[in-house]
Amino acid sequence: MPSLDTAVLFAGVVGEAVVCGLLLRRKMWRTLPFFSAYVFWNLVSDLASSLILWKMSGMSGLIYVRYYFTQTIVDSLLQFAVLVELAWSVLSPIRNSLPRLSLVVLSVLIALAGLAIWPLAGMAVPQNFVGLSVIFFQLQETFAILRVACFLVMASFSQLLSIGWRDRELQIATGLGFYSILSLLVALFHSHQAKGPEYHWPDQALSLCYVGTLFYWIYSFATKEQERKEFSPQMQQFLLLMGGGARAGRIALSDLPSERSRKRIK
Repeated sequence: MPSLDTAVLFAGVVGEAVVCGLLLRRKMWRTLPFFSAYVFWNLVSDLASSLILWKMSGMSGLIYVRYYFTQTIVDSLLQFAVLVELAWSVLSPIRNSLPRLSLVVLSVLIALAGLAIWPLAGMAVPQNFVGLSVIFFQLQETFAILRVACFLVMASFSQLLSIGWRDRELQIATGLGFYSILSLLVALFHSHQAKGPEYHWPDQALSLCYVGTLFYWIYSFATKEQERKEFSPQMQQFLLLMGGGARAGRIALSDLPSERSRKRIK
């Protein structure tokens, strides 16, 4: 393994360990358990990848492929949970006023967005990828686009959502969005790049960007989070109208007389 890759891997593991420590110190696992689990999983998976590549050189090929597929599936599930968690956490000031199934609806909407993005993510698949490699690559790029979309929505509507750069949700979304934008650019570059000594350079640059994201989170989580503000009146009224409309619909349906009652009335 080249010395630069070793240094970047070491810096990434150290950064992930520090972020995990800050998550525990700030007790963020209480409010953002899936994000905390996601960072811890990244730390464990990076250590496991290093162990397979360094200590099992004779069997690393088959073992690493199986490990990579398993790791990708678990990573995708955690990423989906993190996106739902961030969106649900942003709605915390008004969650009690929303319908009971709002979390389920939110999860379904994010899943539907992923399904809509899936064909778009397939446009950047490298030509030399075949079989399961295509599916897992497309899965990774789909979640990368979802992470970028999450960041753009939160940043664009930050005033209406009453969140700022000192709020944990936007700090997390910013780190995920920054890294995801660069990962999409690298994937697009690889799709038009021939194999050669320079093929690995974009991946090294992306690894450095990931380390930068970790240190951004370290800087952000080391500072005290500001107290969450209430929604703007416009957003609060909009969400209450949505929740009230859903509740009114349920009440109206429940208040309708049954078929047996209507026969009695007649």
